[in-house]
Amino acid sequence: MALAAETQSIVNQFEYTDDDVNKGVKEFLRQMAEGLEKDGTSLSQIPTYVTGVPNGTEKGLYMAVDLGGTNFRVCSVKLNGDGTFNITSDKVAVPKALMVAKTAEELFAFLALQIKKFLEKHHGDHFEAHIRRRMTVSSPEGYKDENVFRMGFTFSFPVQQMGINKGTLIRWTKGFDIQDAVGKDVCALLQQEIDKLHLPVKVAALVNDTVGTLMAHSYGAPGSHGAVLGAIFGTGTNGAYVEKLSNVKKPMVGEYDTSTGEMVINTEWGSFDNQLNVLPNTPWDVVLDKQSVNPGFQMYEKRVSGMFLGEILRLVILDLLKNPDVSFLKDDNSSTNDLRSTTDIAETSSIFQQWGVDSSILSVAAGDHTPALTLLRKGLDDNLQIHAAAYEDAQAIKSVADAIGRRAARLAAVAIAAIVLQTGKLNDPAHKDEPIDVGVDGSLVEHYPYFREMIHEALSIVDGIGKEGAKRIRIGLAEDGSGVGAALIALVAAGMEKNTTDAEEILGELRSTAKAQAAASVDDEKATSD
Repeated sequence: MALAAETQSIVNQFEYTDDDVNKGVKEFLRQMAEGLEKDGTSLSQIPTYVTGVPNGTEKGLYMAVDLGGTNFRVCSVKLNGDGTFNITSDKVAVPKALMVAKTAEELFAFLALQIKKFLEKHHGDHFEAHIRRRMTVSSPEGYKDENVFRMGFTFSFPVQQMGINKGTLIRWTKGFDIQDAVGKDVCALLQQEIDKLHLPVKVAALVNDTVGTLMAHSYGAPGSHGAVLGAIFGTGTNGAYVEKLSNVKKPMVGEYDTSTGEMVINTEWGSFDNQLNVLPNTPWDVVLDKQSVNPGFQMYEKRVSGMFLGEILRLVILDLLKNPDVSFLKDDNSSTNDLRSTTDIAETSSIFQQWGVDSSILSVAAGDHTPALTLLRKGLDDNLQIHAAAYEDAQAIKSVADAIGRRAARLAAVAIAAIVLQTGKLNDPAHKDEPIDVGVDGSLVEHYPYFREMIHEALSIVDGIGKEGAKRIRIGLAEDGSGVGAALIALVAAGMEKNTTDAEEILGELRSTAKAQAAASVDDEKATSD
C-alpha cells in the first residue's frame, strides 16, 4: 500500500489540468506575437523564406539530406506530379564523438562523405558520367549547372535564416555541442565539404524538419488550402506554420515572393516558456534540466520530446529505489513476488546511467493492457536488466510512465491549439466546416499508443476551439517530411534561381561564404593560440 500511495503522489505532480492547458495556450499565443515583432524571444518565430505550400502537382528528381538528431539520412526523391513520389534513402548513425567535435569541418566532412557514398551506390551511372564530364566543361567546379543535383538540407537545429539556402546556427540542441559552428552558415559549411569531394550537388535549400513536414503533408494530402502546421514530436519537438506576412513585424533581409501574402514561420517552440511562466516543473524536471547540456533552455522540449521522457521516468524510478518507506524492485524473498522469483537489478543496468532509459519503454507501458503487465515486465527485463519485477513494481512504473506521457500529449496540444487559433481558420466564414490539416511526424506520434488521441482530447477543452472545433482539426502523419519536404523546397529554390539570377552566381556566393568562414576560423585559432 505504501508503494501505491507514493506512486499516486508522484502521478499527481505530473497532472496537467484543463485549466493548465488553457493558460498554456494563452501564453503560447503571447510569446508567438512577441517573436513576430523582435528577435531574442523564447519563441524565435524564424521566417523561412518559403512563401507557399505545394498543391501536389510538382514534378522532378531532387536530393535531400537530413541531420535531425542521432542519425544522418541521404535520399533522392522523384516527385510524380500527382501527390505521389518515389524515394530512395540511406541512413547512418552520427558518431557521438562528431556530435561534440572541436571543429565544424569534422562533422560536415562526415556528412559530405555519406552523400558521396549514396550517389555512388544509388546513382552510379549518373555519378560516373559527371566525373568523366568534369574535365570537358568550363565551369569552375567542372559541372554544367543543369547536371547538378539540387539538394534540400534538413537541419533540425535553431538557425537564423537569411534566405532559402542561407542560415547561421543559433545554438545546438539534442546533445550536439560544436561551438566552432555557432554563428556560421550551415549551408556553406556543407557545400564546402561537398566541393572538396567534387560532387555534382548544390545545397539549394535550408530546411527545418517541421517545414519539410508541412510541405510533405500538403503535397501528399492537398486540400483546398494545404496544411496550416507541420510538427515534429520525436527525439525533439518543433513546429512550422503558415503565417500572414502582415503579422511579421521584424525585418527580413533575404529575397522572397510577396505575392502569396504568406510566410512559413519556424517557431522553434522547443524553447517555449524558458522562463517557466506556465510550464509545469516537477522536482524531476528540475534535476533533468540541471544535468542537461543546456540548462535553462528548451524547457518545453524537455517536457514533451522523446529524448527526455525516458530520462524523467528514470529519475523517478531512482527516487523510488532510494525511498526507505516503500518496497520497490527489492522484494526480500520469492514468496512476495507473483513470479515466484526474487527481483534483481543488474549492476550494469542502464537505469543507473544518465539517458539510460529509452522513451520506447513508455510506449510499451502505455500499450500493455495484459492482466499481469507481462509486456512491460518483459521490457524491463530485456531493456533495463530489471529481472523478475513484481506486478506491483510494474504497476507503479506504468502509472508514472502514463502520467509523463499524458502530460507530454497535453503540452503538445497547447502548441497545436495556439497555432490553429493564430491562423483564424476556425472562424473564417469562407472556409466554414472545412478540415484544418496538421501534419505530424516523429516517434511519439507514430509509436506511442493514444498520443494523438490524448492531443485531440485536450484540444476539445481549449477556449475558442471546443469539441466542434476539435473535430475539424485533422492530425495526420506526414509521409517522410524530411525527405519529400526537403525535396519540394529544393524545387522551390530551383525555381527562384531561374527567376532571380544565374545559378552559378548563387553557388559561387555560397562557396565564398564557406571560404570566408574557414578563414575566420583559422584567424580565431591563431588568436586563441597567441
